Amino acid sequence: MKITAKSRYALRILLDLAVSGAKGPRTIKEIASSQGISEKFISRIAVPLRRAGLVATERGVKGGLRLARFPAKITLLDIVTATDGPLALVHCLGRPGVCKRQGRCAAEKAWGGVNEALASALRRTTLAAVAADQRRLAPPVPAEPDYCI
Repeated sequence: MKITAKSRYALRILLDLAVSGAKGPRTIKEIASSQGISEKFISRIAVPLRRAGLVATERGVKGGLRLARFPAKITLLDIVTATDGPLALVHCLGRPGVCKRQGRCAAEKAWGGVNEALASALRRTTLAAVAADQRRLAPPVPAEPDYCI
């Protein structure tokens, strides 16, 4: 199983918003510039993030995207399910009737356990924790002093 580009970029978008702090909404252009993601792709990812209640959009001159919840209340599982749908390592998990062996298959039970372990790990990891790591790995560059008089 691979985490899709949509989920990976969604985390980077939310991370950008979390690290930027309470400076107000960030434009898609600002996020694209700082994250190296196309504005078009950010726009496409923002829709499911908004539907899931992870971001809010504000219109107008000072509009853009902002987090709709505190970073400590957003998990990696929230992000993955918002962009890629329910977590299912194999097609028979979470889809009743897709396999005639469902409910009496040891392989389904084994994959279900692995699926739940992954979901649990994603549920334990918050955007706040990832943002704290980001701040440690790449502290903000101080603005150059303005000596104009």
